[in-house]
Amino acid sequence: MLKNLDPLLNADVLHALRSMGHGDEVVICDANFPAVAVASGTVLGKPLRLDGGSAPRAVRAVLSVMPLDTFIAHPASRMEVVGEPGTIPAVQREAQREVDRAEGRAVPFASIERFAFYERARRAFCVITTGEERGYGCFVFTKGVLLAPDAPQG
Repeated sequence: MLKNLDPLLNADVLHALRSMGHGDEVVICDANFPAVAVASGTVLGKPLRLDGGSAPRAVRAVLSVMPLDTFIAHPASRMEVVGEPGTIPAVQREAQREVDRAEGRAVPFASIERFAFYERARRAFCVITTGEERGYGCFVFTKGVLLAPDAPQG
């Protein structure tokens, strides 16, 4: 065990998150997402697994160590419900609370159509699949930077 690290985070996920640079994207997805097929096109080339938690719980864990990008308008995105792009399922509302809590401010999700989401996910640094059984528990997060206290902030 390590101090001050979410116990859901395993060594593979921590290594991937640490390896990412500013502007790289991580996908957190539900158990229904075609993670193996999509992840084969990512920088990492294989899916990572956080089977022990829901998608919102995985969002909390990942964002406990990874800052979101403050230089872009939408560092957090969600998969749209097919045929109902304005519908926000419970899993996405729960994840939104985790994002806002982690950032200490409102960071509304941008929405991405399902097939556009798959294409964007293929270009991500990595895909993390969860044990989330509810549909539409799929998100993209853009990594930000941590600057020294005396450095200009973005």
